Amino acid sequence: MKTNKKIATCAVTLALHFVGQLALAQEVETDQEEQPAPGNVPEMPVSEQQQIEEVVVTGRFISSSQQLVNERMTDAFATDLLGADTISRLGDSTVGAALRRVPGLSLVADKFVYIRGLGERYSSTSLNGAQIPSPDLTRNVIPLDVFPTSIVESLRVQKSWSPSLPANFGGGAVDIRTKSIPSGFTASFEVGSGSNSEASGSGLSYAGGGDDKWGTDDGTRAISQDLLNSIDQYQGQIGVQSLLSSLRAQDPTVTLADAQALNRSMGLELNRSFSAQTRSLPADINVRGSLGNSWDLNDDWQFGALFGGSYRANWRETVALARNFNFPDERTDTERETRHAVTLAGTASFGLNFTEDHEISTTTLWLRNTDDETAVTDFFNENREKSDGLGWRNYRFQFEQRAMLTNQISGTHFLGAATRERLPGLVAGLIDWLPEASQISWFVSDSEATTDIPNQLQVSSQTTTDPVTGAVLSEAVTLSSQAADFRFTDLDDEVENYGWAATVPVETARNYFELSGGWQTSRKARTYRQSQYSIGALSVADTPTLSGTLDEVFSDAVILDPANNFVFDRQGTNNESYIAATITDAVFGAVDWTYEDTWRVAVGARWEDYRQAAVNWNPFGYSQSSPQVTTDPVALEEGTFSDDKVYPSAAMTYMTELWAETFQLRLGWSETAVRPDLREITGSSYIDPITDDLTRGNAGVVPSDITNYDLRGEWFFGNGDNLTVTLFRKDIDKPIEFFESAASDTTIAREILNANEATVEGVEFEFLKELGFMGGIFDTMFLQGNVTIQDSELVCDANAVLACEADAPTNPTRALSGASDYVANLMLGFDAPNAKHTASIIYNEFGERLYVAGRNGAPDGFEQPFRSLDLTYFWYPTDTMTLKLKAQNILDESVTIEREGIAVFQEKPGTSFSISFNWSL
Repeated sequence: MKTNKKIATCAVTLALHFVGQLALAQEVETDQEEQPAPGNVPEMPVSEQQQIEEVVVTGRFISSSQQLVNERMTDAFATDLLGADTISRLGDSTVGAALRRVPGLSLVADKFVYIRGLGERYSSTSLNGAQIPSPDLTRNVIPLDVFPTSIVESLRVQKSWSPSLPANFGGGAVDIRTKSIPSGFTASFEVGSGSNSEASGSGLSYAGGGDDKWGTDDGTRAISQDLLNSIDQYQGQIGVQSLLSSLRAQDPTVTLADAQALNRSMGLELNRSFSAQTRSLPADINVRGSLGNSWDLNDDWQFGALFGGSYRANWRETVALARNFNFPDERTDTERETRHAVTLAGTASFGLNFTEDHEISTTTLWLRNTDDETAVTDFFNENREKSDGLGWRNYRFQFEQRAMLTNQISGTHFLGAATRERLPGLVAGLIDWLPEASQISWFVSDSEATTDIPNQLQVSSQTTTDPVTGAVLSEAVTLSSQAADFRFTDLDDEVENYGWAATVPVETARNYFELSGGWQTSRKARTYRQSQYSIGALSVADTPTLSGTLDEVFSDAVILDPANNFVFDRQGTNNESYIAATITDAVFGAVDWTYEDTWRVAVGARWEDYRQAAVNWNPFGYSQSSPQVTTDPVALEEGTFSDDKVYPSAAMTYMTELWAETFQLRLGWSETAVRPDLREITGSSYIDPITDDLTRGNAGVVPSDITNYDLRGEWFFGNGDNLTVTLFRKDIDKPIEFFESAASDTTIAREILNANEATVEGVEFEFLKELGFMGGIFDTMFLQGNVTIQDSELVCDANAVLACEADAPTNPTRALSGASDYVANLMLGFDAPNAKHTASIIYNEFGERLYVAGRNGAPDGFEQPFRSLDLTYFWYPTDTMTLKLKAQNILDESVTIEREGIAVFQEKPGTSFSISFNWSL
């Protein structure tokens, strides 16, 4: 099978060529200006009267927090920031976990961030301002659990859109900013360990590979080359009858037994050394370090470098209970899962400065995040209910390795005095009219994300059980040709993002103008390949054979025994694999005007030419009647989409001294869009690799147009206290949502559709308050927190002019999926007067949120509030040493989903404890 990147490249080229034929507008010419990565625009001057006075405080957290205040103040658009010191104090190990502390943000499935009640498709993630690929198997969205907080300098969440950001903007944009070049020598090393209350004893495991501790498979699980060669030889037709036909075409004397023997021998090429075993679970391991320095090469040149790396491994045990809403006592599903997670990260950054005017920096980031899962599920359904004393057992073994490699280079150049002095006279004269603060910036980013599942195995068994308790009394592998299901998955997602911009400030006695413009290009290509095979017995000579351990039932001797009718074959519908690509060219411009340091108005627009293509890919296509990629123009058109539009924005800020040294009142308005994702524009159906739901695409789905409104008041006090109140509203036309659709009793199906409209509105409160005014022990304590109260409504009206075509939703008007009524964060911090101790109590809670929308009268399912209470304590025995103690989910809360008061799902993540020692210079 020639299923390499050449095929993918040809298919993407063909599909995008077809998009080009459909596009109404011409592509952006290459001589247009490009956009810089966010964060490269110089800060607007702020008058001395409006600057926050520098306050010397003992508290380590208060001091570090002030470093981000000026950036937030001088930004024309509503922004929230989390610095490295804050993240460390919160005790979160991943970017996703840290972001749930930001006002209006909640974390779903431990990896996706919902901003202001909008699902993951309505948020975007960038790295140092550049777009990056996603290792998620079916979506563009980036799972934020792959990023360890050890690489982070700060996290920037922009909730009010500006033209410097991609127009694909809904709830907000998250920028992960990695650690920068140090000003001098720095070194750090940290080692730690921990445990979880649910994983304190024994767990499940199986025989894996020799490199599992490094989060990579050594080939043990992978599909063998011999099997791939056999599949190529017989052009994917490896069923018994197909083999018999192929063999008889060459030798008419071949018998059915010969074809069966060949079929079984192919099945032996699968890794069948699996069996769920019990093992003790070791403690967590956490090691990280960094080394950096900068050197003055001469009076003008400075060079710096920073290297970092981290390794984290842990074992977690969970037990999840699911119930059927209509038959909660008879049809249940209990899953015991043990997960071995390994995360590695490495960074290398270099910087070169020439005078104060020019800076070039590079960043290389490598990540690997691996989950190795072993699960046993006992369940009852409509065919075998609990009271029958009969049930089912499903074994699952899954090794998923996600990786990302990013290389970035960027430059910032000012036309300052040092530059003008060194330019030839003629050139200096040509730019003499430009202010010295004029800036040119550029960036280039090349990233690749991969996901490799060398084997996802599920084995089905039938059980006899206690009709009262449901306890398993005996089990036997199911008599079925699909008793054991093997899936092999490979994802490759590549993104090239580059651009440049220019900024020219103009200042008069009473006015300050900043004129900016730029151009940016993004190219994304994705290939996703999934193959699926099954092996099982249609009959066996001796029934007890099926009651042995899994590796005994599927041993060579049992499979090859002619008395046992084992069958091996290829499964799937030939459309699980796909190829997708997007191209975005964008031009933006803005005018930022400040009048007498009191009024500020920023107006701008962004033009984007967006093209998207997705085509099904059949790796087992060997003929013109069944090609790997279709050349049918109708099918190609169905999988393409283009969008050419101008997106405006406006922001106004009033600055004065109202109740505080600095008060800012911001008003923001913008128009943006959220576009269909990858496969959603194809009309084909496929099995979602994460949920196993039958997912139906929709060639008629269109982008959601969003109008954003923000009104934000900010008070910054001289002692470091601050208060922010924000009112926000989003009107969404034709929101893109998943709706449940009709399917069989044992299959869950969903389809992507445009609803009619949706709105999200709410208010956010954020504050930081030193408690010294209370005296005594409170002198070195502070309280920080935020609360978001919001309401969302989605309308799916089948009788509207543009009808919503959802299949019989129970509630045509409902909340948006994943939207909470409220999100609250609170941190009480203590910084010892001698600077030797810090402690924090951190509380996070989100309100009830819609998990699944019902259909045909079935009630909606809501995830119940989760109340997380964490504790961190740091001891600084010397200036270079730190001892850290952390406890998370002290209340031992459970994840619960209810339908009309009935708990249809429950899972306990447990309470985690960790200790670490850090040495740094």
